[in-house]
Amino acid sequence: MTRNKIWKIVKNFVEWPENINTISKVTTMSQKEPFIAVLNEKPEYQSLLDGIPQTCGMKSGRVYLQPGADCGQHTTGAQEEMLVFLSGQGQAVIGEGEILEVGKGKITYIPPQTVHNIVNNSNEPLCYIYCVAPTNGNGEHKHE
Repeated sequence: MTRNKIWKIVKNFVEWPENINTISKVTTMSQKEPFIAVLNEKPEYQSLLDGIPQTCGMKSGRVYLQPGADCGQHTTGAQEEMLVFLSGQGQAVIGEGEILEVGKGKITYIPPQTVHNIVNNSNEPLCYIYCVAPTNGNGEHKHE
């Protein structure tokens, strides 16, 4: 595979700063090598991790909610989710109405099989990163 073909594949997974013109070391994402994704400055959704084959199953993105907007009620399914709030404030509506106050400097954990929605009920944008990961069923995690 040529360097140009590899570069095109890598560019589909990671948003690179405009000043990057060359790659010194390229590996395929299926090798699960560490990498860096750059957060852009656009006030809109940005995909960060797309799951397999880029990762072992983790997905992530940055969500940008205008005042009065929400992400839409959904469930975590068989996955767990962490939200890291970068700016603004709002509410996490869990299930049929449990309210958690969220905002800059806070994280929220959403367990598997949990219906939830994130609502921006403030006068400023609410921006957060979500990380969704499959569970292995036993709750164990090894960090070696």
